[in-house]
Amino acid sequence: MTPEETALLDQVAIDEPWALVESFATFKREHPNDVNRGMDEVVERLTKHGVEVNVREPELFLSLPGEARVEAQGVTYRAKPPAFSANAPDGFSGPLVYIRGTTNMDEEDAFESQLEAGPEMEARVRGKIVLTEGFASPAIISLMEGCGAVGVIAINPGVDIHWGICTTIWGIPSASDLHRKPAIPAAAVNMESGKALIEIAKAGGEATIFTEMEEGWFTSKLPEITITGSEEPEKYVLLHGHLDSWDVGVGDNATGDATMLEIARVLWANRDKLRRTVKICWWPGHSTGRYAGSTWYSDTFALDLDENCVAQVNCDSPGCRWATEFINVSVMSEAHDFLAKVIKDVAGKTLQSERPHRAGDYSFNDIGISSYLMLSSAMTDAHREELGYYAVGGCGMNIAWHTENDTLEIADKDILLRDIKVYLLAVFRNANAGILPMDWRATMHEFQATIADYQTQAADHFDLSRTSTAIAALLADLEAFYERAQSGAIPESAANQVIQALARILVPLNFNRSDRFRHDPALTIPPLPALEEATKIATRAETLQGFSRTELTRGQNHVIAGLRRAQSLINTVGD
Repeated sequence: MTPEETALLDQVAIDEPWALVESFATFKREHPNDVNRGMDEVVERLTKHGVEVNVREPELFLSLPGEARVEAQGVTYRAKPPAFSANAPDGFSGPLVYIRGTTNMDEEDAFESQLEAGPEMEARVRGKIVLTEGFASPAIISLMEGCGAVGVIAINPGVDIHWGICTTIWGIPSASDLHRKPAIPAAAVNMESGKALIEIAKAGGEATIFTEMEEGWFTSKLPEITITGSEEPEKYVLLHGHLDSWDVGVGDNATGDATMLEIARVLWANRDKLRRTVKICWWPGHSTGRYAGSTWYSDTFALDLDENCVAQVNCDSPGCRWATEFINVSVMSEAHDFLAKVIKDVAGKTLQSERPHRAGDYSFNDIGISSYLMLSSAMTDAHREELGYYAVGGCGMNIAWHTENDTLEIADKDILLRDIKVYLLAVFRNANAGILPMDWRATMHEFQATIADYQTQAADHFDLSRTSTAIAALLADLEAFYERAQSGAIPESAANQVIQALARILVPLNFNRSDRFRHDPALTIPPLPALEEATKIATRAETLQGFSRTELTRGQNHVIAGLRRAQSLINTVGD
């Protein structure tokens, strides 16, 4: 680290962020009124330190879960409804059918499902209440509703029941995707209840789902800080995280809110040392609106983000108990080496990264913004297995995630202090880098690995060599570009224009199905999604493979055209 960076990190203190964690541990932040109370406290604490805050007040469409239960054969089973479940206060009854879940609760695919729609599935579930293992995720609810199920009961893997959200719509519904809002009731039960219900289903029994939901438009506060840089004030790094939580949500996400609070304090006091601007936002509507706050911001300021945002950094669940390592950390390939160096310099740890999931507040992929971090530190897999924990989506892998058990003991002062410094250094270095630290050569290596995998799966049913050739050509030009930029042959300003413009092409190519400025559903998106059919063509019936080849021909054209646009950008720099 440079002396300036060391001096900056030395200014980080734990007292103020820990005070916010302790305060947030005393009240729930689910209803917008309580979320706004939390936002007011953040603003008050920032103002005390002289930090200027702009409080925006978007109208967000939210779903607020209330009580739920499942009744079957005279027994009442405790349950929780996910946000955007259909409202069924008087109960909705139907025959139970058990569909064995395919999620692996010991791995990072805990929220995925290998179940597929089709005539066989439709014949099994139509008109029935489906009982299946896993979380009440949008993937399983949308699949079963599409197959004609009239309700879903998700069997959580432990003694606790986790809150969640079941809509596939990302953010506030638009007129064109409102039809995807769930129209069937859903509820989650724990493992013990699930086992009893499975036996009832196998015996041909029925069940009734009761859900109480409040849905509508709510005025939500959204604090935004702008810490203006001195050399390139129009360009900025966006640091953000959600403030609304399930229950008191200490590990998810009071610790994240506290992290951003302390970073805001330190950077504001050192704003004369920033080359570029840093913006910091606290989101409402994360839990009850499928990232409604960050999506509103992405939509409202899309053109400014497109023109000026050089990176987005998500802050969720830092500083949790036993979270000693940086494993399964979300980072786009181009930012991997940059983030790995930050983590090594601050924590002395090795980054173990993964491709960002279609989750968190990654509401900026459509615009094409390089991104890193979602969750940060976590407990080791060995420790998790020793405790008998299954995989969850936050809290450093503590299974208190999204339950009433996510209380003060889930946070760890020392780990929080370390994680604050990791986030601070990542943002500070990004804002102050001479040449932006996104290395698109790493992304091309990822593309090469993706195409090699897709070609293996497609076998001789489709030829992806044209894409491979285009990737290799772009990689060669990138090698020359970075060599010239690092030698000073290309001015920093020109190099950075290209690096940012490449993000607007390559991030959507790798993470988007839809057009820019539209949000894909909250479902898994594979690498280079325009070519996903390559993973399926070999398993299609011969009569359907012609349709697959048509899909892949169009997808390959799309990918190659994007790669050529990127190449053209590089080849015109300095002209």
